[in-house]
Amino acid sequence: MPEWMTLDLDWLNVERVAAAIRAASYIVAGFVLARLASAVSSRVGSARLTEHQTLILRRGAYYVVLALFLMSALRELGFSLNVLLGAAGIASVALGFASQTSASNVISGLFLLAERPFVVGDVITIGTTTGEVLSVDLLSVKLRTFDNLYVRIPNESVIKSEVKTLTRFPIRRYDLQIGIAYKEDIARAREVLFDVADSNPLCLEEPKPLFIFQGFGESSLNIQFSVWATRDNFLELRNTIHEEIKRAFDAAGIEIPFPHRSLYAGSASEPFPVRVVESEAQVSPD
Repeated sequence: MPEWMTLDLDWLNVERVAAAIRAASYIVAGFVLARLASAVSSRVGSARLTEHQTLILRRGAYYVVLALFLMSALRELGFSLNVLLGAAGIASVALGFASQTSASNVISGLFLLAERPFVVGDVITIGTTTGEVLSVDLLSVKLRTFDNLYVRIPNESVIKSEVKTLTRFPIRRYDLQIGIAYKEDIARAREVLFDVADSNPLCLEEPKPLFIFQGFGESSLNIQFSVWATRDNFLELRNTIHEEIKRAFDAAGIEIPFPHRSLYAGSASEPFPVRVVESEAQVSPD
């Protein structure tokens, strides 16, 4: 082999090694700078944005910086970006047809990010699942339930379901369903319930408690008594006000009835015979 060809091959190998080193340097620098950009974005966004928006900004900064450095590394290795972009477009179309469910979740995730019916940290109810929102991603919503379970719900299911955001507003109303005996005075029961609400420090004065007589039940006079509490005190109010109402009704002599049943055999029939039978323990031996 001629000497000039040997020199050219040696120079070509040196260039390839140098390109590989530069590409590796770009990749390492990309990961480092991407983490740095993510941390800076999180620090800047936490002072002005919500936790949900800060999470999106942090992830966006990380992946954008990392993608730029990876593209630079591929260019150093001699890859044509036009070819890569074309291949990525074809692959995206193929993957779109192959994974329609994932594509639907991605589109639903974009709608959730734009509409923002809830944010990270909110407590929501989706179907029968209630929990704190950990993250809102392109494919799914992650929740942590009150019994410390990790639940992943696809975005498509979230879009199609009724979602209750329990922590959206600063105050909440709790509706108590109460029954009193037919012999009781409704006005007296109303007075006792309002006294309980006034003495409970967790009940808000504004909005005022609400007393609604709902009608005549099978065994009771049905009442709805609604009280308001701040979002942080709502659970504690639910745990205390039932006990306070029970004590107040007992002190006022107001009966909370249990279901009553009457047996009727018709006007022409005789009454059912009733016979009291003593137990064996009560019968003295001969």
